[in-house]
Amino acid sequence: MDTEPASTDAPSVLAAYGLLFHAHGYETRTTGDGADALAEYCAWRPNAVVLDIQMPGMDGRAVAREIRRLQSAPFPLLVAVTALASPSDQAESIRSGFDHHFVKPADLPAVLAAIAARVRPGATDDS
Repeated sequence: MDTEPASTDAPSVLAAYGLLFHAHGYETRTTGDGADALAEYCAWRPNAVVLDIQMPGMDGRAVAREIRRLQSAPFPLLVAVTALASPSDQAESIRSGFDHHFVKPADLPAVLAAIAARVRPGATDDS
C-alpha cells in the first residue's frame, strides 16, 4: 500500500507520521499543503491518502472532493486526521469523500487498522 500523509502540522509531526507508516510497511510521501497533496496524488496515485483538513491554500476536504471527482479506479482510501472534532465536522468530512475521520490526537493504532483493513502493506496498484 502507498499512503500520503499531508498536514499543516509541524514538519517534525508530519515526518513522524511518515515514519510510522513506513515502519508498518507502507511507502509514503508527504506534503505540507493541500495543493501539493493533490498534485502528489495525481502524479503518484497511492492506494490510501491521509490528510489533515486544515491545510494552507486548499483544505483537506477540497482535496478529497477533487480526488473523488477524478473517479479513477482503483479508488483510494481517504483518511482525515484533524483537530476538527464536532459531529458536524465529521459528517462534512464523510460528505467530502473521506472514508474515515480521526480526531487529533489520533489513536494511531486505529488509523493503521483502518488502512490495513482495506490495503495491505507493500501492495501496489498492480498487486
